Amino acid sequence: MTQATTGAAVPEIDQRAVEALLWTALPHARGHRLVLVHGRYREGAPGEFTTRLVKDLAQGGEPEQRRVHVSHQSSVLGIVDAWQNHLAQHPDGNGGDVLVVTTDAPDTRPMPLDLRGQAIGRSLLTVDRVEIVKQRFGAVDVDARIRRQPWLADALLAAEPPGGWPPVGSVLTLDAAMRALVHARLGLGDGVSTDAVPLDAEALLTWSRTPGGPARFATLQPEERAGLIDWLESAVGESAPLLLALVQDGRGDDAMALGVVSAALTGPNATADAALAVGALFGSGPFRPDVLRHYTRAVEGVLARWITQATAGGPRGAEARTRALEVLEQADRLADRAGLREALADSGFLPSGFRARLRALATTLTARPDQRAVTTAEAALHQVRSHHLANLLFPEQVQLAEMAVRLERWLTTPKADLASGSGAVGAAVTAHLGDWGWADRALNRLWAGDGALDPHVNEAYRIVHEAARARRDHLDRQFAKALATWTQHATTAQPEGALLVEDVLRHIAAPLAAQRPPLILLLDGMSSAVAAQLGEELGAPRWTEAAPEAGRRAAAVAAIPSITTVSRATLLTGGLVTGGQNVEKDGFAAFWRKRRHEAVLFHKADLPGPAGHRLAPEIVTAIAGDGVVGVVLNTIDDALDHGQESSKGDWTVGSVRYLSELLDAARGQGRPVVLVADHGHVLDRTTEGPLPAQGVESARWRIGPPQDQSGDDEVHLAGPRVLEGGGSITALWREDQRYTPRKAGYHGGAALAEMTVPVLVLLPSAETLPPGWSVLSPEAVTPPWWHGANRAGATAAPQAATTSRPAARKTAEPRPDDASTRLTLGAKVVDTGVYAAQKQFVRKGPEKKAVAAVIDALVAADGTLSLAAVSAAAASSGGRAPRNAEFFVAALQRLLNVEGYPVLGLIDAGTRVRLDITLLKDQFGVKA
Repeated sequence: MTQATTGAAVPEIDQRAVEALLWTALPHARGHRLVLVHGRYREGAPGEFTTRLVKDLAQGGEPEQRRVHVSHQSSVLGIVDAWQNHLAQHPDGNGGDVLVVTTDAPDTRPMPLDLRGQAIGRSLLTVDRVEIVKQRFGAVDVDARIRRQPWLADALLAAEPPGGWPPVGSVLTLDAAMRALVHARLGLGDGVSTDAVPLDAEALLTWSRTPGGPARFATLQPEERAGLIDWLESAVGESAPLLLALVQDGRGDDAMALGVVSAALTGPNATADAALAVGALFGSGPFRPDVLRHYTRAVEGVLARWITQATAGGPRGAEARTRALEVLEQADRLADRAGLREALADSGFLPSGFRARLRALATTLTARPDQRAVTTAEAALHQVRSHHLANLLFPEQVQLAEMAVRLERWLTTPKADLASGSGAVGAAVTAHLGDWGWADRALNRLWAGDGALDPHVNEAYRIVHEAARARRDHLDRQFAKALATWTQHATTAQPEGALLVEDVLRHIAAPLAAQRPPLILLLDGMSSAVAAQLGEELGAPRWTEAAPEAGRRAAAVAAIPSITTVSRATLLTGGLVTGGQNVEKDGFAAFWRKRRHEAVLFHKADLPGPAGHRLAPEIVTAIAGDGVVGVVLNTIDDALDHGQESSKGDWTVGSVRYLSELLDAARGQGRPVVLVADHGHVLDRTTEGPLPAQGVESARWRIGPPQDQSGDDEVHLAGPRVLEGGGSITALWREDQRYTPRKAGYHGGAALAEMTVPVLVLLPSAETLPPGWSVLSPEAVTPPWWHGANRAGATAAPQAATTSRPAARKTAEPRPDDASTRLTLGAKVVDTGVYAAQKQFVRKGPEKKAVAAVIDALVAADGTLSLAAVSAAAASSGGRAPRNAEFFVAALQRLLNVEGYPVLGLIDAGTRVRLDITLLKDQFGVKA
């Protein structure tokens, strides 16, 4: 407070200003109860109120309540009368009611001296609003910039919350004052902290969509709105003025959607007409193209973060999903209304943009692709995958697109020709498990399709499917011919290079039992396509896959016909027999007894446990023991038999009943697992009724000679491995034929998918690896065309997962001009300021050299690696391999996914890591 200056403008005073004066003056009033103030008391303000004062605050004084009376007088005589009346009504002395007289009298010099003597300060006081604000914040000093903005003090006094302003320390800075005002006026931030509740573009854009928030801003005085805009531009960025201009125009609800639509100005389809249409949507205002570009980037960054949160799931994810989709649906409507659909066809956010990218991919697909066509398709697929809604709204469509492009790649691989000589059948089933069965997996998924796709995309997928199906039919025809020749004389003693189904226990399970008795899980009807999917899900880091031969899984040939009563009994007993469960149980125990192991076999009826237990106690006890344990799981075979094909042609660990629980139990006991089939299956792809024939015994085989000697549908099989029909049957080799009424799938025929017996060996750790066996990396068992042609970096990194440590190799010192001294992309990324800023938010994050090594390995592998390969790449930098690959990748995502953009992510049910190399360079501002 200061003494009033004659001729000064008369300020308006309210209760808060009066209280601030009293808080300063009364603790030192020495019994005075009169306060004279130059000003006009605001009309409607209370004439009486109680205020809470603290005497001798610096000395720790106790608070007290004082009753205050306010009177406005326009003359000296009125002031004298008011004071006399107050004394008459409130005669108490020190500590009594206080009278505050505000006056706009032009001259108070005639005021009696005794009256002046009774007034606090013996003079007419004036209000310094900045001083009042300083007191309200509990500060000792105030930022000089606050005094240079007269509107700010008035706004702070008017906006003070009921509980008062929070203390800010010794100095009230401009930023602290503005942050408090923004919180009180707009509900943004927490009014105090600069980091607990961030005040950034996301907070401002989210606020623009809150009920009532924008309306509160629009009601503020023009000077205050302008001041808030200026400060928010410096605090939040260049997007703030444009956003608040839209809010001021009553368009807060559309503000984010407009930011999405304004991408039409900078996209590849931008035109002058598009610019005019965008300008019409925004209306009048300071909406220059450069401002719009900044605004669009801010909106897209916020949407990217919301979509990333939504993909993570949980309550916050659900809320983020709702917010993001509301904005994007609005944007799609605005684009339609403004005729901007074509200009936004490449949008990475709009649902319509995803559909446009999918149609663009469809135009690249062909029945006879060459390498150039595949390259074009892969580029289009990258655009589909990189759409921000791909994983959130369209994961099935993305998977279908991936399968179509994978088949395109497969169609460009050299066409296989199977010879009919020695070793042909063994080589064929091995190739089927390692390559062609993956094509079956893609074919099955593409056949299932997606009803939500448009006809153009579906037609493109049909063309690819038919081309790949024709190649598979060619392979099946050749295999059937080779099988017919081989079956005539192949025996257990003379398998001609093939692993026979009766030898799986002897050659696969027995060596494992010498280390630790295995759990043998027989998945009845598991085809190579199903094995490929399960193996991908069960790979590192959960299990270590191994095989007797380096670089490939074992594949056996089923007994003939490839039906359960023949091939399953043969596998479980270790000899060519037919029979049911009793034969299997007795034969299984006898096989292992000869090798000095106790063994027990469980079938479907043995598996369910009592209430509260998923598995029967007998199974749990057996797995915890020292004997070999076998379990038959009929889920796949039963589902097909009952017309229940798995969803989208997929079989996951979770969809095979009891599989997950059995695997967990085995891992808990340190047991290796042999995941094996007795035969495969083909899915129903027939378009006509059953094939008329005599001697039908099952859907895919019968007794009697082939009806058509051309071999267009059937093949005659005879020899010692044929256990039905007196050693001679006829089987269908074409997948799209059957002899019986329709079901979801069939087995018993001579197709590769039926005759191939996949064998997957899963070790809880490499320590149980039998002598002479090899660890299989995910890259080793996946055909190169599945993930792309450039796999050079993908096959090198996993070699770190070996059972013996190689000797260190000496390398020559590079010359200063050697190319090896040049920084790699990974090294450039981790050396940027953007990376340093990201690193501050990741506690105990991985070392820079490990991050750089992983980036470089992903770049060399065309952007995709398994979790195991990522761990190996990190270890190759000189440190130890991450103990938990999934946690390590999560840390990498926090480091590399700047502003929520999906630079790095998990694909294929979380088993593989994908790096968007282009987005990485853009976000970190580096070049290759």
